[in-house]
Amino acid sequence: MTEHSLWRFSRALHRAINDRHFEDVEALIDEDVDWALYGPIDMFPFLGARQGKVAVLDVIRQLADNFQVRRFDRESIMLGVDSASSMLRYSLTALDSDKPISLRVAQFAQFRAGRLINMRVLIDTFDLVEQALGRAIHLPKMTGVG
Repeated sequence: MTEHSLWRFSRALHRAINDRHFEDVEALIDEDVDWALYGPIDMFPFLGARQGKVAVLDVIRQLADNFQVRRFDRESIMLGVDSASSMLRYSLTALDSDKPISLRVAQFAQFRAGRLINMRVLIDTFDLVEQALGRAIHLPKMTGVG
């Protein structure tokens, strides 16, 4: 049995972010990749939708410029022949402040011939924004009538 594309991509992505070694991840991304990281774009401009390998590699370089992955845990995972979905918990360090950041993400990936063709990542943004701001966000209480 051959190794699933997700495992190769995951190792290469973390190596690119932590060690700034981009060659391995570059080889695993399709030229026409469709990529979206859903989160607060105003606070984190590398989030959002990107099309094409060059744009995605730019995002990965921006991630490497801002964070180091200290740890990640797969909470759950489902693998298809050319697809993967997972819930992950990341422990990161913000490089500009040496501040720890933890977040949860849901990741949905599709591969063709071992290359990433589609990636969707949903980030638990409320928790992330609180950590980035360094304080809790207090929302007004919602009251129901009736």
